[in-house]
Amino acid sequence: MRLLLDTNVLLWVVAGSPRIAHLNRSLVDPQNEVFVSVASFWEVAIKAALGKLDVKVAVLRKAALDSGYIELPVLGVHTEQLAHLPPIHKDPFDRLLVAQAISEPMRLLSSDRVLAEYGAHVEII
Repeated sequence: MRLLLDTNVLLWVVAGSPRIAHLNRSLVDPQNEVFVSVASFWEVAIKAALGKLDVKVAVLRKAALDSGYIELPVLGVHTEQLAHLPPIHKDPFDRLLVAQAISEPMRLLSSDRVLAEYGAHVEII
């Protein structure tokens, strides 16, 4: 299975949070490919610059890549998919992650229950 980590899930994984302990098996299963979107690094960079997060993007990115996660770039096809998404969620980063999950296709792992309204490409953890 192809899995895409929502930004909050990525932060919890890297921090070793017990909130996602139940995901550990899926994240290390060799049959799963785990992706992290460049959009998540972008979101973290903005929030860190605003003082809302105390995270260095370079450290987060290195930890994700060292964990074997695959960096997913933002492509034109992802932005085209955005035009077809209903306005269920207002956060542009979350909307982009949903669009990526639909386009690739893959399953977005998130704790944001509103995102579940986008359908089968979103799994609430």
